[in-house]
Amino acid sequence: MHLVRDNEAPPAPQISFDQFLAVDIRLGTVISAVPFPEARKPSLKLEIDFGPGVGVKKSSAQIARHYTPEALVGRRVAAVVNFAPRQIGKFMSEVLTLGFPDAEGEVVLFSPDLPAPDGARLFSNDGAQDERAC
Repeated sequence: MHLVRDNEAPPAPQISFDQFLAVDIRLGTVISAVPFPEARKPSLKLEIDFGPGVGVKKSSAQIARHYTPEALVGRRVAAVVNFAPRQIGKFMSEVLTLGFPDAEGEVVLFSPDLPAPDGARLFSNDGAQDERAC
């Protein structure tokens, strides 16, 4: 599923700013997390509240090595909300929860270091609408 987990790999091919804008990455709060023992790799089933614009969505995330269900409830996470849903066994994953690989290749969740509202959309650091902004 992951393209490259090698920290020393070169950057992916260049994309346009419009392509970046097509990926809708939103901030949400985990409201439910339960084990997903049927998954091939250690995973959890999450319900994430992205606020009134997106609503509550489900996600299967391979994060059970670092996170317990109890520790995730209330945690802020980022996810791609505009990919097509994906069937994972008997579970329909509606969003792609984002993280980075640690030194062993296990997922470390991505979240903001300051408060932002549920549903906030990731954008370039200066909000400019041209390719120099990223």
